[in-house]
Amino acid sequence: MSKGQGNISRMAMKAMGIFGGVQIMGILCSIIRTKLVALWIGPVGIGLFGLFNNALELISTGTNLGIRSSSVRDISQATENRNSSATARIITVVRKWSLWLGLAGALLTLVMAPLLSQVTFGDSTHIWGFVALSIAVLLQALTNGEYAVLQGTARLKRLASVTLWGTIVGLVVSIPLFYLMREQSILPSIIAYALALALFAWLFRSREYPPVQTTRRETFDMGKGFVRLGIYMTLGNFATILASYAFNAWLNVNAGTDQVGFYQAGYTLINKYTGLILTALGMEYYPRLSKVAESRLRLRAFVSQEINVAMAVMAPVVALFILLREVVVWILYTPEFNVILTFVSWGMIGTVLRTMSWCLAFTVLAKGDGKTYLWTEIASAIINLVLNIVFYRWWGLTGLGIAFFVSYLLYTLIIAAVYFKNYHLSLTRASFLNLLWTLAVAASVMVCVETGSPIAAGIITIVSIAASSRQIITLWKRR
Repeated sequence: MSKGQGNISRMAMKAMGIFGGVQIMGILCSIIRTKLVALWIGPVGIGLFGLFNNALELISTGTNLGIRSSSVRDISQATENRNSSATARIITVVRKWSLWLGLAGALLTLVMAPLLSQVTFGDSTHIWGFVALSIAVLLQALTNGEYAVLQGTARLKRLASVTLWGTIVGLVVSIPLFYLMREQSILPSIIAYALALALFAWLFRSREYPPVQTTRRETFDMGKGFVRLGIYMTLGNFATILASYAFNAWLNVNAGTDQVGFYQAGYTLINKYTGLILTALGMEYYPRLSKVAESRLRLRAFVSQEINVAMAVMAPVVALFILLREVVVWILYTPEFNVILTFVSWGMIGTVLRTMSWCLAFTVLAKGDGKTYLWTEIASAIINLVLNIVFYRWWGLTGLGIAFFVSYLLYTLIIAAVYFKNYHLSLTRASFLNLLWTLAVAASVMVCVETGSPIAAGIITIVSIAASSRQIITLWKRR
């Protein structure tokens, strides 16, 4: 490994280290919240959390125009050029756009409250719930603007602090709400989390670049660049969230809120908790990739090494999750949720492919290729929605895990075609081998667990932990 490649691995692992403790605390807070909701409210509470959070994510994505991610690219490139005045101006514009779009999103939520209640619950009993959700929409937009500034200027420790303290305070406020208000506590809890994150985002905001006076016309003109890319990203993300929202609504109407609760519980285990690892890596990976977007050689090195690091981390994580799935479900939920065990196992194998596609997909954003990002995301959303409905009808909750795996298999093939053919990039042999190894570990552990061979599954898991530990140590030491 060359000196440059070794430094790449060290940067990726340092970023993961910065967010490691924060992610663990976030998981613990999420475990406590989910456990209390499951105990005090039940599957209906989990289902309501999923439905309202889906709506919040859908509206925020649709109105935020993707500046949370697209502006990171502009900010990081400005900092790379060491132009402090240009960086300060971009940051000012990002904050103004975040306020404008947050107000627009809140207003849209108020206007659409009756329709959202009817579509989501089939009646008008939750109109005021969606009216209250408009507060969270505004707060989330302001928070996202500060997130973009901190990430683009590489203030990762501050960004980690925002997430850490916002999550802790949000949980502390929510616990008495869950106990006293039960089912009625869901929306106040969501708003409390949004408020806590917004408060700490303001407290830890980047102050190295003082605000610059800009007119509305200047703000609009300067923001057009990242907003143009952001619109493509918004449409792509909107398609993904809309598909998720549509499936949750379909499942709620056709199978009941309890089934939505089971699905959300499994989806959280598969996507949210393991996704925290990708989030930690991506905080440093995306800005770094954006700075070298025009260098094919450096892109190849960065992407290949990111895959190596990600797979070294994911192999033992996925194996442990599948091996200890009953314990995890028992800790997080109640025995009633054991029906999601096979669903979770299939989904964890799909997570390996999700990680691979995630590493490749950031290349599209780093290059500012909004059109390609849009059509790949729309294709993925349609595939996922169709597979979820069809496979649920065939195999119930287990079918949703299989759908997760198959949908990410297809998406990985799509994004790989873009990476190799559109951008004429390649990967190292080691990155392919690491992918195959991680898939083999995950599949082997699942087969052993499903066939009643926990000892064999444990041996495979131990081997994967040892192999990954050795690889991580090697990557860290090489320079």
